[in-house]
Amino acid sequence: MTRKTDNIYASALTEMVDFRFDERVADVFPDMIQRSVPGYATLIAGIGILADKYAIEKTHCYDLGCSLGAVTLSMRQRIKAAHCRIIAIDNSAAMIERAERIVKADNSRVPVSLRQEDICHSPITNASVVVMNFTLQFVPVDQRNALIAKVYAGLEPGGVLIVSEKLTFDDADSAAWFIDSHLDFKRANGYSDMEISQKRSALEHVLIPETESAHHARFAQAGFQRSLRWFQCFNFASFIAFK
Repeated sequence: MTRKTDNIYASALTEMVDFRFDERVADVFPDMIQRSVPGYATLIAGIGILADKYAIEKTHCYDLGCSLGAVTLSMRQRIKAAHCRIIAIDNSAAMIERAERIVKADNSRVPVSLRQEDICHSPITNASVVVMNFTLQFVPVDQRNALIAKVYAGLEPGGVLIVSEKLTFDDADSAAWFIDSHLDFKRANGYSDMEISQKRSALEHVLIPETESAHHARFAQAGFQRSLRWFQCFNFASFIAFK
């Protein structure tokens, strides 16, 4: 399948609207994510390896905010524990529709259930691995604690939560360096300054990043024994929290 080029913000917009995971975004999402998130392919592969390490026989593995199912496929192709099921959830109809086609074309043995739901209301049960890959940052801040607490309650002992997020920084110099480096990354991948600026405006009220310390504090508050940052590339990081 030919990857379509992300040119959503390539022309000057007369009206700026908030970013949405609609048909336009779903159509170019593979190109958008590869050109916008440094280290994305390595991160996805790593999540598959971690899922295989912590998946428990006869449990569920969740991909919350699954978009087109990259994490779902990575887990599906790696997990060896018997009788596991992957439950992939996204609130975007466009994403789920495409994810269904992508998963159907994959012949791995682990069964997958795809659901169009709001993850804040989805039950989490009998889970050994839960992944939120650049998902929590789109959840309203005042709902994040409850969501992580719900995930913790639904995990079996020995289960893990993997959360990948864009980070912000308390130190102004560090924040400026990471922002500039990420801008350089996007320019190197062919985005113009106008595209970068327009997309930043569209995301301003939709994607709310937090500091690393805020994430660790939330994991601890929910009851997780410990949490680690296992991956970082520029201002994008992934954490694993252990029940």
